[in-house]
Amino acid sequence: MEQEKDPIKMLGLKLPTDPRWVNIVEKNVQEILTDHAYCEQKAASTAISIIIGYPEYKELVDEMSLLAQEEMSHFKMVHDKILERGWHLGRERKDEYVNRLMKFFPKGGSRLTNLIHRLLYAALIEARSCERFRLLSEELTDKKLADFYRKLMISEANHYTMFLSFARKYGDRKEVDKKWEDLLVFEAQIMKDLGREETVHG
Repeated sequence: MEQEKDPIKMLGLKLPTDPRWVNIVEKNVQEILTDHAYCEQKAASTAISIIIGYPEYKELVDEMSLLAQEEMSHFKMVHDKILERGWHLGRERKDEYVNRLMKFFPKGGSRLTNLIHRLLYAALIEARSCERFRLLSEELTDKKLADFYRKLMISEANHYTMFLSFARKYGDRKEVDKKWEDLLVFEAQIMKDLGREETVHG
């Protein structure tokens, strides 16, 4: 599979995660599982928010409905992992990556423009999550947890493809692709400052 051989190329990401990030994660697995659980919850909230904001897009609403259910099922899976280890879900962490990423596109514009931007943000967050999960699946010494992340990696790749496809469907393809490329370059700059915390995007 091409995804297996070169995830960076497949996902379009400009900067790979430093593999040493996994060493940071392994020192505090409880921390990343808590952060991961909230990431799944936020992903479900994003899907619901898109439904509320754009109910006239029937196909999008249908897919977001399925996505919200899937993301919450992933939240439960991660929460179960936390409970299996005798831990409890901690408090939500600030996601510096997402907060910085979502400052790229200017505020304002038409509803359609805002939808395109939201879809592109979501696609990139899923792409980076996929890349991180793949790294965890390959480098974690805890094989049960590594297998868990390999399965989730596939879901993240599918979500990335779906969001990007919707953005290209609803917007002008050439314009959307230009925005996507610019967003990828911006994201790479953000990633230069991250990779030092035991969080999914940190």
